[in-house]
Amino acid sequence: MKLLVCISKSPDTTSKIDFTDNNTKFNESGVQYIVNPYDEWYALVRALELKEQTGGTVTTITVGGAADDPVIRKALAIGADNAVRVDAEAGDAYYTAFQIAEYAKANQFDIIFTGKETINYNGSQVGGMVAELLDQPFVSLATSMEVNNNVAVINKEMVGGVEVIELNTPFVVSAAKGMAEQRIPNMRGIMAARTKPLEVVAPVACDQMVSFETYELPPAKSDCKYVDAENMAELVDLLHNEAKVI
Repeated sequence: MKLLVCISKSPDTTSKIDFTDNNTKFNESGVQYIVNPYDEWYALVRALELKEQTGGTVTTITVGGAADDPVIRKALAIGADNAVRVDAEAGDAYYTAFQIAEYAKANQFDIIFTGKETINYNGSQVGGMVAELLDQPFVSLATSMEVNNNVAVINKEMVGGVEVIELNTPFVVSAAKGMAEQRIPNMRGIMAARTKPLEVVAPVACDQMVSFETYELPPAKSDCKYVDAENMAELVDLLHNEAKVI
């Protein structure tokens, strides 16, 4: 099978977030980037498992600049065969999806994987947009998937139960928790990643649909108040008069 996995970078969750240019631009200075966990742990690993079961190739695709290369190499170290980077800064989900779809049209993949969302934007938009642009079925938030020849059976959680979907390739799927288990790259994989192909392609002309006017940090957390374990009256008073329901 010919599999394509969409890979994006996200700030490490321990990174300190800040903005520049009058709060109109994310400040990347000093930020440690990682592979977006949903892309890595579930989408990429499930694609690798399918390759191991049925044969084929796993290609990753990323829309971004040269600074994304270390993140892409991490995906190669986990086991992807080769990688593609569309050399453009993605300003919105549609622009990203358009670039991925244009590459996919020219290379004909059986299954395109995305993570269910990125942990920095939480948009869950790219997968559905790619499917629409390719005129292919899309299954979101998949928690398991089995493929036999060109027929896939996919489970996804829904309110009150599990929805089971059967469909033929090609299609696009977004992977959620349960799709696979995280893999840690070993030394052999890390060394091999250095020589695996990373193709850089020019972007296709496309207008971006979204612009960011301003960013704003959430309000700072207030200091904690400590109450003596024996002073129940003070605790009750604080809960009645100062505690806020969020």
